[in-house]
Amino acid sequence: MYDMKNLEKLKSLQTNAPEAMKAFWAFDKAAMAAGAIPVKYKELMALAVAFTTQCPYCIEIHAKKAREADASEQEIAEVVVIAAALRAGAAITHGTHALA
Repeated sequence: MYDMKNLEKLKSLQTNAPEAMKAFWAFDKAAMAAGAIPVKYKELMALAVAFTTQCPYCIEIHAKKAREADASEQEIAEVVVIAAALRAGAAITHGTHALA
């Protein structure tokens, strides 16, 4: 189901919803551009979010971009653990709703 070749279908979205996709790509570019937060850290944050949303496309794309921005394997490994801690923490805190 998850195959990077599926991203070629983005062209169909561009064709069928050009204004919305143009706005999306502009927003994405602006959000990921260097600013108060350097690109390396933005890519590491995007990677952490990708782990928590479990999006294989985002994991592959942002892992590559993080490495291109000079993220180390140790930094990426720590991002994995941060994402795992947040997912586990959410389970714990949401679990309180089940307690009487």
